[in-house]
Amino acid sequence: MFKAIFFKEWLKTRWCLLAAFVLCSGFSIYIASRVMKAIELQGAGHIWEVTVSRDALFAEPITFVPLLIGLALGLFQYFPEMQRKCFKLTLHLPYPALRMTLAMLLYGLLGLSLCFTASILLLWIPLTQVFPSELSSRIVLSSLPWFVAGYAAYLFSAWITLEPTWKRRVFNMVIAAFCLKIFFMAPAPEAYNAFLPWLSLCVIALISLVWLSVLRFKAGKQD
Repeated sequence: MFKAIFFKEWLKTRWCLLAAFVLCSGFSIYIASRVMKAIELQGAGHIWEVTVSRDALFAEPITFVPLLIGLALGLFQYFPEMQRKCFKLTLHLPYPALRMTLAMLLYGLLGLSLCFTASILLLWIPLTQVFPSELSSRIVLSSLPWFVAGYAAYLFSAWITLEPTWKRRVFNMVIAAFCLKIFFMAPAPEAYNAFLPWLSLCVIALISLVWLSVLRFKAGKQD
């Protein structure tokens, strides 16, 4: 059953995941090539000086890309079932509803992990060729909150989409918007280093909100 759930989710989201992979990878390649071009024109010493003295990250173009990908994947994965009223049939399959929900979420989180890992590697590996390890790690660590925001956006998207009533959906949207803003409040390099593990645990806890929407759906809540 677990494999069947993954296959079902893959059929729904394969094109979205492919686009997300290309988008993430493309932005990382663009950032790396931009750094290489700057070094070629102005010299490695000048770029290192700018990175250290002016807190330049060079990764800013990718800031909101993981967020948008997380939102898009959540909508592609759950909105069609809610629109066609198929989610009720999914929950009536001979499989526990909680495991069903967790399997669907796990599929989405793994898909995002594939896209985000490729993006981080395509960003980090070229930087290690031109920057000391401390500088390249600084740039990657400073961008990690944006990728964690992508996971949060996915879970918030699932929470909102699976909610059966529009009044609660609007309320959930407001809460999600305020929470997602937290990931972009500190622009300084590595500003989230100490806080990021706790922020990641909070993102994992969002799974309980998704389950709450599923319980409300099972209970037949309506506007």
